[in-house]
Amino acid sequence: MIDIEKTAIKDVIIITPKRFGDSRGFFSEVWNAQNFAKAGITDAFVQDNHAFSSEKGTLRGLHYQTDPHAQGKLVRVTRGAVLDVAVDIRVGSPTFGLHVAVELSSENWRQLWVPKGFAHGYVTLTENVEFLYKVSGRYSPENEAGIIWNDPDLGINWGLSEEEVHLSDKDKILPKFKDQDKLFQYGGDK
Repeated sequence: MIDIEKTAIKDVIIITPKRFGDSRGFFSEVWNAQNFAKAGITDAFVQDNHAFSSEKGTLRGLHYQTDPHAQGKLVRVTRGAVLDVAVDIRVGSPTFGLHVAVELSSENWRQLWVPKGFAHGYVTLTENVEFLYKVSGRYSPENEAGIIWNDPDLGINWGLSEEEVHLSDKDKILPKFKDQDKLFQYGGDK
């Protein structure tokens, strides 16, 4: 069983699986193909990833992969909390250049569906964060792309100052949104 919540960008969906607990702990079915298909998520997942960030303020993103290895991502947090961001990079989309920012945590148990055609990133709001995600396309270094996290044209409020953010060397030099040459084309309503 899952709860589905629409966001300001209709293709980005918040999913909250039910948790059943007692004095021993809890059980939760975090992914079920049939239930997710009812919510409109029909991508086949080919890889699971698990990231750990020890420091609060660790920012990863904004990343995406181009075709033919574009990835939809189903993301969640099992320890700690993050602010998770999806940016619409589909040229022609009514929400092109807009973003959704959602807090995901081990407490609220939310997941976020980030479909193909979106750049994705997150910043840790606590120390010792474990971040898990399923992807619908294999990792392909030659198809990697990204947008600088603090691009003023995107206007993302990460909730931290530049001094508080910890970035990889690769993420520090990502290009701006207006300089992207590998964006997606919007396919309209499906």
